[in-house]
Amino acid sequence: MKRIIFDIGHPAQVHNFKHIYWELKKRGWEGYFVTKDKEICIYLLEKYNLPFYVLGKNQKGLFKKLLFLLKDIYTFNKIVKRFKPDIVVNRMSLHSTLVSKLRGINQISIADTEKSLNFSFLTQSIFTAYSFKKEFPNNHFRYKGNIELFYLHPNWYKPNESIYELLNIPKDQKYVIVRFVSWNAHHDVGQRGFSYEDKLSLIKELSKRAKVFISSEDKLPKELEEYQITIPPEKIHDALNFASLYIGEGATMASESAMLGTPAIYVNTLNSAGVFEDEERAGLLYRIVDGKEAIKRAVYILDNESKEIYKKRRDEYLKDQIDVTSYMVWVIENYPNSLKTIKEDGNFQERFK
Repeated sequence: MKRIIFDIGHPAQVHNFKHIYWELKKRGWEGYFVTKDKEICIYLLEKYNLPFYVLGKNQKGLFKKLLFLLKDIYTFNKIVKRFKPDIVVNRMSLHSTLVSKLRGINQISIADTEKSLNFSFLTQSIFTAYSFKKEFPNNHFRYKGNIELFYLHPNWYKPNESIYELLNIPKDQKYVIVRFVSWNAHHDVGQRGFSYEDKLSLIKELSKRAKVFISSEDKLPKELEEYQITIPPEKIHDALNFASLYIGEGATMASESAMLGTPAIYVNTLNSAGVFEDEERAGLLYRIVDGKEAIKRAVYILDNESKEIYKKRRDEYLKDQIDVTSYMVWVIENYPNSLKTIKEDGNFQERFK
């Protein structure tokens, strides 16, 4: 029996790897997730009945993260020693790549954020989307897709209209999902999104045209508390799928919305990632730094554009993308020989369309 560890650093990464885990389990593999106690990571792992170990509390601020790094490395090493994985899959986390390197364990790193810390010298292979703007010197492999298609590709995600009941609205009700972030991540330093005044103005304008639901990392100001979305976290993709619009500071939800055919407005100065440029070229997403400009765009979309326009654009976009989950299952099952196959046949991934 082969064994695999998935290292999790963010709730979205539970979604990234859950289908890969389930597919490998069908093939006789034993899998294990290692996670930080961050946001809703543990909730999602429990909800999907995924076996996991908690590495420790997520620390806020670069100094605390560095301070606890040695503890993370020590704990991860103990887990690896006990579980004896054949391969470790991560999202470029230092404790995971370092321990795997030192112990000579096969490993795959998946990168999607150009601004993230670079540990490419430690990892055995790095997989990124074609749109990823960085080049890594060794064993860099690109796939036709993006990180959100690991779980939102039509082969894996089926929308569920029961979301209307959870939102307590009729099926013909137009609604908008708004996302505010806390700005606590290391890559958020020096970045900005909506001002307080812009937030109030945004909700006022949107409410004239649609029902508004806010997802927020921080506590909302009293004026906006009534708009707080209260659905179970694992239902957010259904909410995004049927929404008339997504607008917010959250990068993951912006890209998820684009992949679901929901017009997305991403309001954040940290918006130069290749994936956003790719989605913007496809007419699925707008990158806007100025809050007032973003509000104007949101109003224009709600007043003048049909959701079907974006669904058609998404369908057209997907014609050139692969089923990334099926591709990665093949990569893992045949690793490391799969790397040789990919190098020798540049069109091999076309089989996964």
